This record gives sequence, C-alpha cells and structure tokens, in this order.
Amino acid sequence: MITILHTESSLGWGGQERRIMRELLGLSREAFRPVLACRPESRIAEKAREDNLECELVKMRGNFDPLAVARFLRIYRRYAVDLVHTHSSADSWMASVAAKLSPRRPQVVRTRHLSSAIKTRLIYSRLAHRVVTVGESTRRYLVQEKGIPRERVLTIPTGVDLTVFDPLKIRANLRNELGLSAETPVIGTMAVFRRSKGHRFLLQAMPQILQTHPDLKLLLAGEGPQEQNLRKMIEELGIAEAVLMPGFREDGARVLNTLDVFVFPSLEEALGTAILEALAMEKPVVATRVGGIPEIVEDGRTGFLVPPEDPKALADKVIHLLRDRALGKEMGLRGRRFVESHHDNRFMIRGLENLYRELMEKRKSPKNTKTVF
Repeated sequence: MITILHTESSLGWGGQERRIMRELLGLSREAFRPVLACRPESRIAEKAREDNLECELVKMRGNFDPLAVARFLRIYRRYAVDLVHTHSSADSWMASVAAKLSPRRPQVVRTRHLSSAIKTRLIYSRLAHRVVTVGESTRRYLVQEKGIPRERVLTIPTGVDLTVFDPLKIRANLRNELGLSAETPVIGTMAVFRRSKGHRFLLQAMPQILQTHPDLKLLLAGEGPQEQNLRKMIEELGIAEAVLMPGFREDGARVLNTLDVFVFPSLEEALGTAILEALAMEKPVVATRVGGIPEIVEDGRTGFLVPPEDPKALADKVIHLLRDRALGKEMGLRGRRFVESHHDNRFMIRGLENLYRELMEKRKSPKNTKTVF
C-alpha cells in the first residue's frame, strides 16, 4: 500500500480545500493510505475529523518554520510516507524541504490551484518531482512563462461529485427558508468574500438589473475578509432589500437550486469549482473571461463570458438570460452534459492515482534515485 500525505497550510474553506478533501476521500483504500497534515485551527482539520480521515496537526509559522520541518520529518517516519502532495505556499516549502532531508526520500507533488503570478520558480522547478495544475491556462503559464520543464507539469482538471450535484436527485432549495416565492427571480454566486472574487462588480451591476427586474434578489453565499466592505457597499448602493447573505452554506446544491442564473465575477481564477458545480446543477452561467474560466464555460452555449471589472456587461448578460428562460434552460442542460463528460470527480481521482503509481515506479528504478534538489 502506498501512503500519500497531503499538506495544506490554508486556514479557510473554499474550492481548493474542497478539492483536497475529495482527492483524499476518493483514493482507492485498497491501494492507498491517505493522510492529511494541516494547521490546528484550520477548517480543513474540522472536515478531516468529520470524515474520520487520518490527520496530523502542524503549526506553521510563516513560510519557513524549522519546527514545522522537524514535525514533517517525524510524520514521514511515523506513517512511512511514500509521497507528499503539497497545496499552498507555506506547507509546500516546509514539507518539500523535509522530504529532501528525510531518509525515506518521499516523492513530492505540488498542485498549483491559483492563476496568479508565482514569486519564485524554485518550489516548482527543483523541490517537486511533478507539478499538477487544475487547468490548462496555469500549465501553459508555468511552462511557457516561468520555464518549468514541460515533462514535469500536467493538468488534472478539478472534478465534481455528480452524486451530490445532481438536479434530478436534489430538488430542495432555499426559497422557503429565505421567504421567496417560486416566481421571484434570483441570481447569485457562491465564493469566499475576497477581493479577487469580484463581488463588488456584481453589486455595481445590481441597479441596472433591478431597473428591468425590480423584484429580483441577489444571493451571495459565503463568508470571508471582505464581508463588511461588501455590506457597506450594499448600503451605499441602496440595494439592501434586494441582497441576501445567508453566510457559509454546506448545502451548495440547494443554494444553486435557488438560482435562475449563476454569476461569477472573479478577477483571477485557475478554473472555477463553483462554476462547475453550477453547470452540474443545470444553471446558466455569466462569468468573467479570466484564467481558466473559458476552459469550462463555452460562450453562448453553456453561459456567457464578459470582461472582468465590467458591471454593465455583467448586467446585460444577466438580463438577457432572465428574459430568455428557454435559452437559460438549454444552456443548463449543455452545461450538465459537459461536466459529465469532462469533470466527473472520478476522472480527477483516476488521474491522481495514475500519477502516484507512475512516481512510485520511478522511485523504485535505480537510475532515478538521484535527487532533483
């Protein structure tokens, strides 16, 4: 059996952390032993406990903490770790350095979940045996612009659990809970309240949308550091009665079932897990043309793509879909078929398992015993 240790230094809970949990829980228990190492106060630690996943808590102070490196070394020894799969900056530095110091010499995989610029090549070009990207745009950036060897970088697209996000299975929504009638038009999004998610541009689009649909509601599901700024902006725009903020929701499928149009105004995105979930729930999408989003939204067929930071363009396309419900229904059906064909969670797990097995085979080969550090 191959022991796989995933590491994550993030404290929050978003698309990245949810993907990590799906990866850990989806691995074949006959071939792999999954273990998670994360910070004690993190949300992913809570989720690991809920799912009875083996989990080690590691304090990580800053991007490099010698005590954390020592802790990783003990974890490698205790669990006889064969491969380390890192996800964020701090854990990648410390877990990768520990892997080079460990007598076990575990293989190292680094997933790049973001589309933002990287500050240093070292962790991708020297510390990791393989780099996984969640979308093709990020893979091209690492290879073409940062010079990471092509053979070291591969894309394993994010997958969706189609048994959870299934419009035939999940019929419930939040309309009764929120006091909304079945006829009330509702648009919205699910995303952490960060500046990079572009919520402010969706709020700026609301006055134009309300001119044509005065009874419309905007549902913003999530939480995060920008929440108070968004609430202040809602008051300043005079749209408080039209905006619903139910906080973080575990029942993403029910949230999506509430919506007529899913809107994703992000400023940077490696792929967009929430978009894939909306497509899986047969919702038409209006999203920004940034990062990997054009890889999953086909403009005019499964949704509309608009420039980032453009409230008018967002409003125009949302209004278009609200007026043409038949088009929205058609887009939603196409979106579901697309996710079924390309982003089923089983495809992601299969890709990971194949990668892990390949690296284990290379580790056994005498000609590959030389470290890349």
